[in-house]
Amino acid sequence: MILRARLAIALIAGLVTVPAMALRVHRAPTSGNHSRSKHHAAPTSHKMHGQQTIDSDRVTAIQQALIREHYLSGAPSAKWDADTQAAMLKFQADQGWQTKITPDSRALIKLGLGPDHSGAINASSSTNFNTLTSPASLPSTSTQGFVAASGVSH
Repeated sequence: MILRARLAIALIAGLVTVPAMALRVHRAPTSGNHSRSKHHAAPTSHKMHGQQTIDSDRVTAIQQALIREHYLSGAPSAKWDADTQAAMLKFQADQGWQTKITPDSRALIKLGLGPDHSGAINASSSTNFNTLTSPASLPSTSTQGFVAASGVSH
């Protein structure tokens, strides 16, 4: 009986240690990074995207607006110089806007230099939504058609 108990304990201890030892086995990575070749990709140069400089005509317009708003003094130079950047930064800060990117689109709009919407479809429209015709001013046949289409009976 004691022999059986010792044998059972040894068997249980052996079963517990086998899985623990199996955890130490090295497994291959599953992330797809299987190759360890010494070939390295050729370094690529970083290509800048987007607008890198401000057109001199645009700089002149910004400077004129900043002069008009008393953030810049003198005559426009058409160069995005340190004085112009400082004036735009101050203007944006005074408005409570971010000051890391200048010029900010909100600042340009506030200075009157935003996008031109004069060619937009509804820019020249004289429609006033407050003066649209009311249902009472419609012909009775139109009103009857609306009632019939709505499915509501009176």
